[in-house]
Amino acid sequence: MNIQNIWTEYQSSLKSFLHSKVGNPDDVDDLLQDILIKTHKSLHSIKDNEKIKSWIFQIANNTIIDFYRQNNKRQALTAEDLWYQQEEPQIIKELSLCVLPFIKGLPKEDADLLMAIEIEGLSQKDYAARNNINYSTLKSRVKKSRNKLYSLFSNCCDFSIDSKGNLSQFKQRSTSCSRC
Repeated sequence: MNIQNIWTEYQSSLKSFLHSKVGNPDDVDDLLQDILIKTHKSLHSIKDNEKIKSWIFQIANNTIIDFYRQNNKRQALTAEDLWYQQEEPQIIKELSLCVLPFIKGLPKEDADLLMAIEIEGLSQKDYAARNNINYSTLKSRVKKSRNKLYSLFSNCCDFSIDSKGNLSQFKQRSTSCSRC
């Protein structure tokens, strides 16, 4: 097999593979070019045509690893880059003070469920096991309880959600809502 036949056959699947591993399309194109060059340089070493696909994807995998290693050396992460070390936005802190009264405003079964899972941090699987409930049934109950909680919130407050699904601001609808 020659390089043109190999490239015609595998280029699109290689590009899909790269897109699944690398987020930036420009980087994908650069990596694809690197793989082509490496394939061309080493094609003479492949003896069995049956192994070309696995061989070329191994080159692609190694190229991705090299890419991330090089990027890691160039750019050291700082605390600001790590999402889990950033402080919660003030709006989340303000609204979190209101959560407990709203949860307590739910029916007892829903309130107990959300208190254990959302406030106390108990996993859904553990809650299901402790309460002898089928896990898939519990997931449905959690979703319904969350929807009820959201309804209570939305009756009292207007929410603005950003493009990423994060709460950007909220405003109390009326002073008649006494939960907050």
